[in-house]
Amino acid sequence: MKAIISDIHSNFEALQAVLKDIEQQGVSEIYCLGDIVGYGPNPCECLDLVMKCKIVILGNHDQGAMFDPDGFNGPAERAIFWTREQLESVTEGRQAKERRWEFLAERPRSVREDGLLFVHGSARNPLNEYVFPEDIYNQRKMERIFALVEKYCFQGHTHVPGIFTEQVADDVYQFHSPEEIDHQHRLDGRKTLCNVGSVGQPRDGNWRACYILLDDNPSPGVIRYRRVEYDIETTIKKVYAVPELDNFLGDRLRDGR
Repeated sequence: MKAIISDIHSNFEALQAVLKDIEQQGVSEIYCLGDIVGYGPNPCECLDLVMKCKIVILGNHDQGAMFDPDGFNGPAERAIFWTREQLESVTEGRQAKERRWEFLAERPRSVREDGLLFVHGSARNPLNEYVFPEDIYNQRKMERIFALVEKYCFQGHTHVPGIFTEQVADDVYQFHSPEEIDHQHRLDGRKTLCNVGSVGQPRDGNWRACYILLDDNPSPGVIRYRRVEYDIETTIKKVYAVPELDNFLGDRLRDGR
């Protein structure tokens, strides 16, 4: 069984809570779909933990920390520049700094494995394209994305969990939130896109950290959504304590927005 996490965004408390929950689920492999850093107050600590995952995909905030951030709003850009300063710090020694930069630089933009596609954004644009629930009404966009998926695609970036499926005969696309499907979806051979949600900054109105379990025995498997409570107030206080991080980056955590 695999655990798939995404969009940690330097939220150390949320990541620790999720990893503790994963330990109790009989998971053999952890996959991370990117955005380890950005927005939050603990980029170095989160990177050190995520290095232990089997596969880690590059996210747009991870890339922004290495290069000039492109298309970021003001608070996100300020957070990225502050994140870069933390990663450049040598207080823990040059070896730790170099290990983190090398890890980020080596991240792939996508991984294909046994009919499964893992990306941060979408199959069409692995780094930057959002796939939102309302995109089911954008038939042209969905057609082009689904055409690039062999069977099942797991993606992050939106911070909004849920399942996209296609009805080929009717050219209809459907989206179901975890609540609508009792927090699980059985893969049935139809092409499927899975938004795994966010560990560190959920945006579906639920503040609890979100990740999925992929139980592929028997094949093709079942996707199960997990929500995990964490010490959110500690994270918020850390955000408030950093002048370069806008206070609303902490406030939004309470609302899951």
